[in-house]
Amino acid sequence: MIFSIHLTNLLKSFSLALELADGGLSSHHWRTAMIADRIGGHLGLAQGPRQSLLYAALLHDIGAAARWEEKNSLYGHKPITNLYQHAEDGYRLLADTPLFKAMAKPIRHHHDRWDGSSPSGLAGGDIPVAGRIINLADTIEVLIDDGRYILDQREDILAAVARQSGSQFDPEIVRAIGEIARQDSFWFDLATPQYYDHFFRGLQSHGQVRLNIDGLLSAAEIFATIIDRTSSFTATHSRTVASVAAYLAHAKGYSDTETKIMRVAGLLHDLGKLAVPNNILEKPGKLTPREFMIVKQHVYYTHRILTQIDGFEIIAEWAAFHHETLDGTGYPFRIPPANLRLGSRIVAVADVYAALREHRPYRPGLSPGEVEKIMLDMAAARRLDNDIVHTLLAARDDIEATLPAV
Repeated sequence: MIFSIHLTNLLKSFSLALELADGGLSSHHWRTAMIADRIGGHLGLAQGPRQSLLYAALLHDIGAAARWEEKNSLYGHKPITNLYQHAEDGYRLLADTPLFKAMAKPIRHHHDRWDGSSPSGLAGGDIPVAGRIINLADTIEVLIDDGRYILDQREDILAAVARQSGSQFDPEIVRAIGEIARQDSFWFDLATPQYYDHFFRGLQSHGQVRLNIDGLLSAAEIFATIIDRTSSFTATHSRTVASVAAYLAHAKGYSDTETKIMRVAGLLHDLGKLAVPNNILEKPGKLTPREFMIVKQHVYYTHRILTQIDGFEIIAEWAAFHHETLDGTGYPFRIPPANLRLGSRIVAVADVYAALREHRPYRPGLSPGEVEKIMLDMAAARRLDNDIVHTLLAARDDIEATLPAV
């Protein structure tokens, strides 16, 4: 099966997951990408390098996505202990992946200083041009105060950038942004959220990729790694859910391709957990009602992000409905039982099984007997699909042989 997906649309949607901070969606990556693209066009970058610049800008802080405090510091003018670590982490996530490797070096160097005083030791033109552009675009985006009229900020932002020309920033790129910034429309575009989708739609005539299911799995693996890094207690959770769900899908007669699609849904089912602060995910005691409400929003964000990717309708449904239940009381959509399809039921069973066997901050991993009792009780109460639960328990030894140790 081939997924005909605009790479711009895929990365634009995945970048939303990197924006999950302060209880909602920000626009840091999108606006950084918009600024970077304008600079690239002004400098006359060829189409290929300009596309790679846009893609790298959309993912430039991917290395910080799993660390709530660092992510908020990056977007909130707060001091960061090691500004370069998340850039290096982002590089390591992407460097060996065929789909994303062209973005790895610009991301690695997107905080490198023009004067060569950064840990990499690179200076001037030795820093990748996309990294130099993202460095400046990133800074401008962070300096924008959404609480002020945008044109009132123009001179202050340009002055702040100019002071660092030749030290932090490439002087040629500083000159370019100075020329671009003469256009009031440049600033109005950045201050108008309704414009953002128009901007990205205009780019979809470029970068169309025919992505097969194995390529999609590779992309999903990267984001599963980020998701599971949010807590030391979930180091293998997404991959465990993916493996269990794929096994159950195959057992229920799904084709090989459908089984791989199920694996993608399992890898991405907790994508919205990047909206949950680390101190809640790792709290050793019982969550307060408000903390539990914050945790519950993660499936909403999983659905919100995945439905924006063309061709992902079934993946979004299987992934995001894993807390819906057969008694109709699940969250966040309260899907009627008749509308809760088999794929979503499979991911729900796989998620519960994985969570029960794994260590959590408030308890150790449960024994096989305890896991079985809880799952059978949930099936009897119509919280889980009874048939799928029995299929899993009957094949538990075979399934366990495919899973990472907890």
